[in-house]
Amino acid sequence: MRLFLSLLNTAAICLSFLQASARADFQAGAATSNITPKMGVPLDGTIMQVGPAKDVHDELHARCLVLGDGETRLAFVVVDNTMVSREVLDRAKAEIEEHTGIPPSHVCLSATHTHSTPRAVVDLVDDDLHREYLDFLASRIADGVRRAVNRMRPATIGWGSFEEPRFVHNRRWVLAESFRALNVNPFGEKGEIVKMNPGRDGLDKPAGPVDPEVFVVAVRDRESGAPLAVFSAYGLHYIGGVPGGVVSADYYGVYAEQLKRELGVEHQQPSFVAMMANGTSGDINANDLTKAREKFAPYERMTFVGTELARQAAEVVSAIEAVEGARLSLDAEASELELRVRKPDAKRLAWAEETMAKVEPGKRLTRGQIYAREANFLADYPDKISLPLQVFRIGDLAVAQIPCEVFAETGLAIKAGSPFAGSTFTIELANGFYGYLPPEEQFAWGGYETWPARSSLLEESAEEKIRTRILEMMATLEERK
Repeated sequence: MRLFLSLLNTAAICLSFLQASARADFQAGAATSNITPKMGVPLDGTIMQVGPAKDVHDELHARCLVLGDGETRLAFVVVDNTMVSREVLDRAKAEIEEHTGIPPSHVCLSATHTHSTPRAVVDLVDDDLHREYLDFLASRIADGVRRAVNRMRPATIGWGSFEEPRFVHNRRWVLAESFRALNVNPFGEKGEIVKMNPGRDGLDKPAGPVDPEVFVVAVRDRESGAPLAVFSAYGLHYIGGVPGGVVSADYYGVYAEQLKRELGVEHQQPSFVAMMANGTSGDINANDLTKAREKFAPYERMTFVGTELARQAAEVVSAIEAVEGARLSLDAEASELELRVRKPDAKRLAWAEETMAKVEPGKRLTRGQIYAREANFLADYPDKISLPLQVFRIGDLAVAQIPCEVFAETGLAIKAGSPFAGSTFTIELANGFYGYLPPEEQFAWGGYETWPARSSLLEESAEEKIRTRILEMMATLEERK
């Protein structure tokens, strides 16, 4: 009996030591890297015609956080760009691995989707400044992670969330039957039942749900208790209200700066870093079409939204309790998923040829001409492409990463199916850009997010395949705990 008790006590001491060791081994570091473009860099997208950068309202950044448990390191980078090609992000990941040893599968690089920034898409435009910016962006992202690694120190981490429904509204609306015949898509086809941002007349109901949860991960210095970083995610598209040609990080940047003030760490050295990743917002914006239209001065609304989110996040941060012991272990799972591209048929290509023949040099393209150009781009795409999917585990928290603009209902479904109950969120436009990801039934309803282009190129069953694979990866991480 004495031997049994002695062994039991020894086991308890060993367990206590292991937990203490895990606590002591957990480290974190955070840094920012300025990624503001030169004036003249194009701000055009696959669909939008914005023109070159002419001014800067607020600087753009790659906001970086690196976590380590003594064995595994994970890196998060939130990039103030509309979207970033996988090729650019893979270059950044290769540089990160070269200088820090963190493998690409353990690095999450995501775009905020602010529209007042470059679209860092390879071969988007034939422009030397654009190509130069892509190289600059990859290196600056890697620099930020290297700085964060250099600043790693013993830390604590915890998480929580709050709900903010005022700013999330589904922008895809089912039209009243009498209005559907008036709804014409870029290909000249009438009768689509769903329209994005349709105005306030002829509305039936939203085409999908919203996710009002704002997830908040708080990291503190273990010794002093000072905040090191706050990593957040919210399923809200950019706000806008930025004059044409002006560069801005939108509400994501406002949130990052305001949270410093809310927590009283504006002058802390090394600098505290706050970051807001884009959650599942492919069909979400801040406009409530059931109410009268409001007018805002430039930058006014994005400032209000970012400030309000920071105020509430600070309250959550103050109440978050640190996760301790073995629950602090880190893990990652990565996968490649091959999907078909929605290629144009002969009829669509004939329409595209006829439509592009009417383009007048020096003039802005019409909506039809934009989609005719996009049909030609898709015709040259391979029949199948491989998408990178990743999931990180931080203790009992799972962070899914999808390289598309993901609809809110997909994010909600991933949360509902996750084995990490109550502690799961998804980051969209992560590790690449492959357009919108509508659930399959939405294609029959129509609307901007479903129209074939580089902004919506994946097969109609892509959402189900991606969601299923993400949940499988989460199950794998749960089994390895």
